[in-house]
Amino acid sequence: MGSGPLPEAELQNALDSLEGWSVETEKLHKEFRFADFNQAFGFMTRVALVAEKRNHHPEWFNVWNRVVVDLTTHDAGGITTSDIELAKEMNRLA
Repeated sequence: MGSGPLPEAELQNALDSLEGWSVETEKLHKEFRFADFNQAFGFMTRVALVAEKRNHHPEWFNVWNRVVVDLTTHDAGGITTSDIELAKEMNRLA
């Protein structure tokens, strides 16, 4: 896990390399859309395996073909390197 929240400049730099991600309510945020529920749920399953291995779990919400994700490191009180790494992996898995 990251040791503390990323400084603003570092966060902005990371966001530049994270397609589709933004900061909303002090969390990394993205809405993924898939062809159907099966693809959305498959994505969530792949991410769940990675998240469990890293012991870093997303806040997410799924309706049919849509998966809305928020990432933050609660223990650190903000967005950390762990959140950036998981966001990159989620983009790759999508």
